[in-house]
Amino acid sequence: MSDFFEHEEILKSYDARIMRRILGYLKPYLLFFILAVAALLIATVGELLLPIIIQRAVDNQILPYRRGIVLSGLEPGQIDRMGDIDREYLVDGVLYIPASRLADFSAREKELMRENGVLLEENFLAFPTSGTGVSEAVADYPDLITAGAKVVIVTQDDLKRMDRDAVRALRKNNYEGLAGYVRTLVAVLFGVFVFTFLQVYLEAYVSQMVMKDLRSRLFEHTLGLSLRYLDRNPVGRLVSRVTNDVETINEMFTEVLTAVMKDFSTMIGVTVALFLLSPRLALVTIATLPPVFIVTVLFRVKVRDAFRAVRLAISRLNAFLSEHISGMRIVQLFVQEKRVAGEFDEKNGEVLEASLLEMRLFATFRPLMDLLSTTSTAVVIYFGAYFLLRDLVSLGVLIAFLNLIRMFYQPVMDLSEKYNILQSAMAGAERMFNLLDADDRVSEPLTPIVPQKTVGRIEFDRVNFSYKPGEPVLRDLSFTIEPGATVAIVGYTGAGKTTITSVLTRLWDIESGVIRLDGTDIRDIPTKELRRRVQSVLQDVFLFSGTILDNIRLGDEIPVERVRRAVEQVQADSFINRLPKGLETELTERAGNLSTGQRQLLSFARALAHNPDVLILDEATGNIDTETEKLIQSALVKLLADRTSIVIAHRLSTIRNADRIIVLHNGRVFEAGTHDELMTKKGMYHTLYQMQFLSEERT
Repeated sequence: MSDFFEHEEILKSYDARIMRRILGYLKPYLLFFILAVAALLIATVGELLLPIIIQRAVDNQILPYRRGIVLSGLEPGQIDRMGDIDREYLVDGVLYIPASRLADFSAREKELMRENGVLLEENFLAFPTSGTGVSEAVADYPDLITAGAKVVIVTQDDLKRMDRDAVRALRKNNYEGLAGYVRTLVAVLFGVFVFTFLQVYLEAYVSQMVMKDLRSRLFEHTLGLSLRYLDRNPVGRLVSRVTNDVETINEMFTEVLTAVMKDFSTMIGVTVALFLLSPRLALVTIATLPPVFIVTVLFRVKVRDAFRAVRLAISRLNAFLSEHISGMRIVQLFVQEKRVAGEFDEKNGEVLEASLLEMRLFATFRPLMDLLSTTSTAVVIYFGAYFLLRDLVSLGVLIAFLNLIRMFYQPVMDLSEKYNILQSAMAGAERMFNLLDADDRVSEPLTPIVPQKTVGRIEFDRVNFSYKPGEPVLRDLSFTIEPGATVAIVGYTGAGKTTITSVLTRLWDIESGVIRLDGTDIRDIPTKELRRRVQSVLQDVFLFSGTILDNIRLGDEIPVERVRRAVEQVQADSFINRLPKGLETELTERAGNLSTGQRQLLSFARALAHNPDVLILDEATGNIDTETEKLIQSALVKLLADRTSIVIAHRLSTIRNADRIIVLHNGRVFEAGTHDELMTKKGMYHTLYQMQFLSEERT
């Protein structure tokens, strides 16, 4: 089995050279890509702000606890360390500071301050005296509320003893502030939604445009490649380059490139936010991460091997399917269904085993990351509670830390799981660029010559050609065909008959010698002009999906009446007129809804409609039954009239009418002459006639 997929190299996960080439296709859409990245960064900043907003809401409005310090008990150095003192919170010699400000003091200092009665144990709340109903609350609870010039102070426990109206009056500003935070939170959430939508949309737009450009570039490049290259590369491989490999680039843009930027920006943003909120707790959090990175590195190595195994198994399965579905007729004719089904089950089992191994790795990695994430969260809760009890962090900071840790672990898992996509994209891009870099094409002349009119004189002058080095097909081949003549070329299989067709139309370039058309080296004529003037009708007729009219025109603006005349001249109208829509009848893939003879008649009509100056019939009636051939005998006379014609191994009737017959042997002209002359010589042609044509003459 031709398991060509099996030998394709699977590359390293990242190649900077390939990435630069991929990003080069972003240039026409760079503005959109920059906007997508900007939207991503804004959305990421918005997501990072959410825990901070919640922390501020908790610490500033929900639980705005303060601690009381008897200012007279502080040493001068301790007062200086506190910086500017907000005097409005100095009531009866006690300074009420936010609980988080106690982090300015060491644990030993705070212990001594408590022992000396300098640091009060209770949690206090401070409310402005200007609030509506505050004076009434002070009057109602003089024993619970300490009133200052601008603020009133109440302990957490005393606040619980007050009635609802008093609490509402005191905390009015807290309610309003909390409402403001909620509005901010909603606005940020809406902004995250909007910018995430913009990022996804712009990212998808850019990736689809890049894919479109890549597909067009690949197909246009493939159209210009020589048959030498196309013969060396199976069709399935080339189709895979233009479809599957380009799709991996789309996945890289949509699922890797911007996702990696978001993940890294999120991780960096989370780390910065942690240290801004609490350096102590941030260090504790960072200390829990080494196991995460170790597991991630190990997973990446293991999943790379598993990924390669899956790719190899799927490639083998695809190659097996491609070959055996194409050869299903042979499988069924030789009753090999059971054996082939067994081989398929074996290869299908290999795909299953490789896929299950990959899934086991992911099934292990994800729970393990969840375990490490939970462990990290538990460590942060433990130390966070410890710090909270010692007034080193606030409750809001601890809540923010828990949210930020969750945000940190998600990118870690994403980055690990994006590894497969990145590796697939690198491998697909490498194969795609190998096709784009292939420069095996028929060269165009530097100084092209475009003849005004083609007379049709063809000259082969000492032409040498081989498909493989060291295995010549044409050897010093020389002959001349005069304008308007019909020349038949015959010979045993492998003599080089069809090769003459290929080199004359420059589907392949000769190695040495010269082929001239009307005295001009065909290498000096642009290939498009040459192939418009010299056209072939092959035995293996290829018709595209579409209408009969489209298949005859092949994209040229040929008038319908000219097409109809061509169809009538080759006797194809006898079956086309019976079709439901005539020339507008849609053909299925490879014209499966027509018989072999009907497809061959359409190839004659196509050639006649395009009206080439030189026509080559390469086994052109080999698939036409005797009855159909009789219908087109008169058509062939019209098809070959007034133009130079080369007929390769045609049936007896056409060969006998040829102006000249050239017999090839081992890539050389063995003998030449008319039918009668060659039969009289009793040479190779006579032998071929006896072996191949006598039975046809009798029928």
